[in-house]
Amino acid sequence: MEQLVDKLIELAFAEDIGDGDHTTLCSIPANAMGKAKLVIKEAGVIAGVEVGVSVFHKLNPELNIDVLINDGSKVETGDVVFTIEGKIQSILQAERIVLNIMQRMSGIASTTRKYVALIEGTGAKVLDTRKTTPGMRMLEKQAVKIGGGENHRIGLFDMILLKDNHVDFAGGIEKAILGAQLYLKENNKQLKIEIEVRNLEELNEALRIGGVDRIMLDNFTPEKTKEAVEIVNGRVELESSGGITIQTIRDYAETGVDYISVGALTHSVKSLDMSLIAIS
Repeated sequence: MEQLVDKLIELAFAEDIGDGDHTTLCSIPANAMGKAKLVIKEAGVIAGVEVGVSVFHKLNPELNIDVLINDGSKVETGDVVFTIEGKIQSILQAERIVLNIMQRMSGIASTTRKYVALIEGTGAKVLDTRKTTPGMRMLEKQAVKIGGGENHRIGLFDMILLKDNHVDFAGGIEKAILGAQLYLKENNKQLKIEIEVRNLEELNEALRIGGVDRIMLDNFTPEKTKEAVEIVNGRVELESSGGITIQTIRDYAETGVDYISVGALTHSVKSLDMSLIAIS
């Protein structure tokens, strides 16, 4: 993860600064020193503080940053997350990159916290998906965890998830599951297997074949989900998925499923408003 985040930061520098921040270079003397503060402009959950500090220090290790509010904390309008002091050119060059990352991560953490709060006491856990911003997945999934959710798989490499297209192209539930089991055996890999089912018939077929760790119930109603939970009776983990919203997540959680995946945590979240303000 650390290597991917470092690459993202380097790409952000190349994308934004290019051959030089000419606005800053022409208006701020190279030796000018100053101080600024990061101020919250709406209530939420802060995330990306550690990453933001890393961005500043990657550009200029001599910048002095005093963190006042840590990742995962609730914040209100007017809260100061950190102050930063040092070379003004460095502060200005990294400003927008830090804000972009922290606003996005904080928006995700804030949204996740809302979903998690809604299912408190049910035993179900909120999961993210792979519906992330290209290149920012590690940070977005980190933000989900900061908000109290859990990560599903990180990518295509750390879990087998047989979705509807895999099942259809493979020739059905049985062929898909047996093919996954054989693949793992032949390649000496220890990966969990999850399979998506679209109805109770496919659920029963997956249970008959066995050898999977989790079954995803795709676009089931809460009523059908409860029926599925009773059929499975704890034999495998169950995950609800497909169009689950703030309004419906509690209904799904109360059916007894283990996990509820919510693509909206990352694919359509609103960033949390904040600003970096000079201290005179």
